[in-house]
Amino acid sequence: MPTLRTTEEAEEAEEAEEAKEATPTPSRTDSAPPQKLPLLALLALATAVFITSLTETLPAGLLPAMSADLGVSESATGQTVTIYAIGTALTAIPLTAATAGWRRKRLLLAAMAGFAAANTVTAVSDHYTLTMAARFVAGVAAGLAWALLAGYARRMAPAHLQGKAIAIAMAGIPVALSLGVPAGTFLGKVLNWQVAFLVMTGLTVGLLAWIAALVPDFPGQEPGGARTPMAHTLRVPGVTPVLFVTLVFVLAHTVLYTYIATFLDELGMGGSTDLVLLVFGAASLVSIWIVGTLIQRGLRALTLGSVLLVGVAAAVLAVFSDTPALVYVAVTLWGLGWGGAPTLLQTAVGDAGDAGGAADAAQAMLVTLWNVAMAGGGVFGGILLGLVGTSSFPWTILVLLVPVLLVVAAARKHGFPMRNRV
Repeated sequence: MPTLRTTEEAEEAEEAEEAKEATPTPSRTDSAPPQKLPLLALLALATAVFITSLTETLPAGLLPAMSADLGVSESATGQTVTIYAIGTALTAIPLTAATAGWRRKRLLLAAMAGFAAANTVTAVSDHYTLTMAARFVAGVAAGLAWALLAGYARRMAPAHLQGKAIAIAMAGIPVALSLGVPAGTFLGKVLNWQVAFLVMTGLTVGLLAWIAALVPDFPGQEPGGARTPMAHTLRVPGVTPVLFVTLVFVLAHTVLYTYIATFLDELGMGGSTDLVLLVFGAASLVSIWIVGTLIQRGLRALTLGSVLLVGVAAAVLAVFSDTPALVYVAVTLWGLGWGGAPTLLQTAVGDAGDAGGAADAAQAMLVTLWNVAMAGGGVFGGILLGLVGTSSFPWTILVLLVPVLLVVAAARKHGFPMRNRV
């Protein structure tokens, strides 16, 4: 009888093991990569990108009203954009390292809650110092979000769709610039500028519920795991070329974009600024779609094409800016070249960082340099405006894009490799 019982138990154990192998356990299901894109979750990330981008640039369309209510000059009010970029640049790297062990969803919710708080304080504040403090906090939240979002999108998608996932998430940038800023400016004129910031708070609160309900969670770095030193990250093949391209390419773009209204005024097209931004945004969305479709097979070619398109646009603006139709052609080329650039650069630095075990650190460095370039573009463009005038902007872009093109062309093995991505 003992022998018979043992045999039956063995058979039952064998059947249980076969059933276990045939049916994945919940933990295996949770960790398995998805076979298709989780569109609703990625659209939540795109909305987070939209809120991040719009929070940064919204004051540009509300400067006169904000400066009047805060009792400072428009120039001083313009520094609300600069302090945001400074907050991001100063804190992205240390906060990314400090929160490396946090679960990703918890970190994303914390970052977006920071936006809700900062925009609310901005809306109700009537003191310049408090407003600047709130804008700095918003920049800190942006540093966390930007270092997180591209990697989050990658982890949601199977390997062959990661580029498309990042493209969907980054679509929030051109939507914010082409539609969000004009809409916020319109709200500020029709009602008041505080309403525009309160609307941002409402959007963020809705997004928090969306993230909580539909965005999957992922673990952070294991407790006690080795942190990646920044010096090591810079030595990872391919990271430094991508960071250089990011710094200079964003600087070139920002020099003109920050002062696009002033540039158009000098051309006698000041009344068409909204339409020009709409054309730029529409072309950017087309660019994101193209990049999302082709990035798995052609990261290098797309990056070269992006730089060349922006260069051609700058050349047209430099030589033919007295012809309005050609200005629109140039802006269309500019949008086609620039729209997919965030996706291309974040994918490139993510690929390079993954190869060296430094993906999070590389993303944090890219976010930092991106915001340094944005702040620098505003300062550099202002200097050029005072010394030379707006006609210098397209020529400056052309000069800056020469080393960008050379570095992308040279980084054919690491950074912007010739091989197809898988």
